[in-house]
Amino acid sequence: MYKEDQWILNVLKDLESKNLEYETREEFLANFKKEFGEGDEEAMKVTELKKIEQGNITMEEFVQEFKRAARESSYKEQLLIEEFKRGINKNIW
Repeated sequence: MYKEDQWILNVLKDLESKNLEYETREEFLANFKKEFGEGDEEAMKVTELKKIEQGNITMEEFVQEFKRAARESSYKEQLLIEEFKRGINKNIW
């Protein structure tokens, strides 16, 4: 079992038994970050870029969102093109 899985199980058990309560979402996130660290910032940016999809937004909105995520990732040229094409609505293709 991964460390994350065990942590989740422990937190769920503690919450169910009322042994652990978080007053705010920020308190929960601070505890989570303390347990697992901030993570690899670059990997998180690339993951965000890979998740972007046009959905119901306009093409212009999608382009702006994609540009923002692309600036923050390490992807260059061909990889950016592939991610852009993957993210736009299939009807536009």
